[in-house]
Amino acid sequence: MIKKHQWIYVVVQEPEKDAQYLGQYEPETDVAFIPVFTEKEHALMCLNLLVKDRAKKYEVQAVMFDQLKEHARSGAFMLYVLGNDGTIQEKITP
Repeated sequence: MIKKHQWIYVVVQEPEKDAQYLGQYEPETDVAFIPVFTEKEHALMCLNLLVKDRAKKYEVQAVMFDQLKEHARSGAFMLYVLGNDGTIQEKITP
């Protein structure tokens, strides 16, 4: 679904000071993952569906898929490609 050098969209926590990709946790499967979107509009539509700390600032940003994949691998995160309604379109093991 996603090509190696493709721009994708993620939610970044605290983009102006200690920027981190927003991760999520799926307790039923004990999996930590980073939500990934192929369209910025999809990420913006799903922003309220993601678990966040209300005291922190969040922003949707574009990132190269291969760069995100490396980051996810080093942090033991899966990548879940989500649709505009938050449904999982694809699960990627980095």
